[in-house]
Amino acid sequence: MALRNIRVDEDVILRKRSREVEKITSNILTLVDDMIETMHEADGVGLAAPQVGILKRIIIVDIGEGPIALINPEIIKKNGEQIGSEGCLSVPGTYGEVKRPQTIIVEGLNLQGEKIQIKAEDFLARAFCHEIDHLNGILFTDKVIRYMED
Repeated sequence: MALRNIRVDEDVILRKRSREVEKITSNILTLVDDMIETMHEADGVGLAAPQVGILKRIIIVDIGEGPIALINPEIIKKNGEQIGSEGCLSVPGTYGEVKRPQTIIVEGLNLQGEKIQIKAEDFLARAFCHEIDHLNGILFTDKVIRYMED
């Protein structure tokens, strides 16, 4: 495993749409391992492949219960609404309140290539939404209702 550089601020790759992963290869699995290590080293709760310069639809989320890696994730159902504080490893020192769904169902592939669905609510739903936005070139700052002091 290796630490990857996290792209920040106005890096153009953060605004591009990521491509679907066609096949889960050893390179993809190495990328996932590197992303997990990079996210933990940076004290993050999520990381998307574009944040480490790779335009592939891969996310990692870990809200303290162990990392969840999803390939080609897609939100297939949303319910309710929550407003909460967010920050981002790619926008250091910036925090704001963002409106997200209260609960979601996200579908994607696990690392074995099996299609799975995860029902997420509260903070986990927020983390998935935030990371999936990255895959579409969207930063949380695009959705901030109110900025907060550090």
